[in-house]
Amino acid sequence: MATLSADAAGVKAALEALFEARVERRRRAIAEAARAAGVQDATVEGEGVRLSGVGLMRRWMTDLRLREAGRGRL
Repeated sequence: MATLSADAAGVKAALEALFEARVERRRRAIAEAARAAGVQDATVEGEGVRLSGVGLMRRWMTDLRLREAGRGRL
């Protein structure tokens, strides 16, 4: 397997950082949309967003803002 040149390695690292920042923004947007919709607890935990609250599944199915946040369309 060929090794990457220093320039290519730098580009790869920069792209990975941009990707991670985008993913983190999406997680925060999901948690924020959930809180705005009345979810009792919405926290970002590592690579996921933990939601809890009464009637959460019903709200997910009826609230377009929550579904769109999960799709990254806010």
